[in-house]
Amino acid sequence: MSKFEFPPSIRSRPIYRTLEPRKGPAHLLIADAAGAEAMLDMATTEMMQTAHIIYIPKGADFGGKLRALNPAKYYEGPSYAASVSRIRKVLADAKMGLQVYLAGTEGLMGQAQLEATNAGIPHTAIQCEHRGSVARRMQCVHCKGITEDVEVDPFICSHCGLNLFVRDHYSRRIAAYQGVCIDAEDPGNVPPSKGIYE
Repeated sequence: MSKFEFPPSIRSRPIYRTLEPRKGPAHLLIADAAGAEAMLDMATTEMMQTAHIIYIPKGADFGGKLRALNPAKYYEGPSYAASVSRIRKVLADAKMGLQVYLAGTEGLMGQAQLEATNAGIPHTAIQCEHRGSVARRMQCVHCKGITEDVEVDPFICSHCGLNLFVRDHYSRRIAAYQGVCIDAEDPGNVPPSKGIYE
């Protein structure tokens, strides 16, 4: 899958680069869906000797190719929620010098980066490469509910039902973009939804 070229935006919006192997005593690779392609492009035989790959397919079929890399440990989970306890355990047991690589959707990368920073790894030391869906993980600033995989703007909050404008403001603290009521001053005056990057 080709990489999406994100348009310029505000400073809080994450910037993604291409993953590059780094020297280190251990490597944690977390990917979902097409993010596996970034891992396959970057992986080296040397790194795989101490690598722990955590993969969430989300309907994609890269598990066999990732296992063929012969990582020291491999886990394939049905969802991020099902995988987060393993991610936390790997981070809790990590020694100095662990290299962290994240690839795939913004929702996965944001949540995994939050876990890594909570474990003491600076966010600037975590490599991220976007691959696949451009859907966003959004927080309603009114009810604080999180809606996963938002692809249109405006969208309806899955918790409180407000019509929300998709903002580029991103919070690393909650690993989500912010959505604000679009028709607060003129209820019902909501423009037609369109793709976020249309």
